[in-house]
Amino acid sequence: MTLNNVQYNFIIRTYEEKQDKNRHLLEKRRAYIYEHVDGYKELDDSIASISVEHGKKLLSGDNSALDDLKVIIKNFSESKTNLLVSSGYPSDYLEPVYDCPDCKDTGYIDGQKCHCFRQFEISMLYEQSHISKMLQHENFSNLSYEYYKDDDLVLFTDAVNTCKKFIENFNSIYQNLFFYGTVGSGKSFLSGCVAKELIEKGRSVLYFSSSSFFETLSQLSYGFRNKNGLGEAYDDIYDCDLLIIDDLGAEVVGNYTSSQLFSCLNERHIRHKDTVISTNLSLEELRVRYSDRIFSRITSNYTLCKLSGPDIRIYKKLNRAN
Repeated sequence: MTLNNVQYNFIIRTYEEKQDKNRHLLEKRRAYIYEHVDGYKELDDSIASISVEHGKKLLSGDNSALDDLKVIIKNFSESKTNLLVSSGYPSDYLEPVYDCPDCKDTGYIDGQKCHCFRQFEISMLYEQSHISKMLQHENFSNLSYEYYKDDDLVLFTDAVNTCKKFIENFNSIYQNLFFYGTVGSGKSFLSGCVAKELIEKGRSVLYFSSSSFFETLSQLSYGFRNKNGLGEAYDDIYDCDLLIIDDLGAEVVGNYTSSQLFSCLNERHIRHKDTVISTNLSLEELRVRYSDRIFSRITSNYTLCKLSGPDIRIYKKLNRAN
């Protein structure tokens, strides 16, 4: 699914605004340091005048001027850093500021879309703005163990630790998670925790409820006349860093959904792209409702995290009522 011109131009303008914002921040910092750190501005001025002087020497045929200038600038830069640190500022306080250091707020790396651009694109194409609101609540800062007891607590604790390892190893190990168990036991919450952490780390995350996932696949299959556009749309789903399918089994299941689900899981497995699935189904119900090959794919290539306990959403609602 490709961006139209209006969407693309909006994203580009957003990057330009980021660049302007961070440029002004750096200028403000530099002005402050010039005023409050004695000698720093003089060092900057000296570097500028010496650079002009050695530039003239180089134009006059002095081949050693450039090497001499590099040594001088290195010494002055070290003096500036020492002056900043001794005045109580970080050594990189006057380095360029970027929201995304990887692409330096351009949106591209070596002509390819940066992961931050991809996440922006994904959020716009699939109207995932609701995720931002959801993740305000479904994140590790709101994690609580108070709703669990005994075996339920053990299962939830193990699942939390599995999520944290998943996030920690995300860039180095191909892995998938499958949350299953009773209704309201924290499966969607943990999926949200994983999504928030990885989005903040700059990974592209595509989140669907199972119903919207299959509806999107159906629209892609029957709504595209342009084959190139169709391929790009499927690549969004197949190639994003993390795909989350929440509440699998809530959709109407048929031959189409089963075949589409297997195709997606298989393609992401081939590409070594991580996937997180949550469901209220038991493993046996999963096998019966879908197919043996989907069951085999999940049980063979996913870390299974079973959760149990009371419906926390009802528990919270009752507590608020009281």
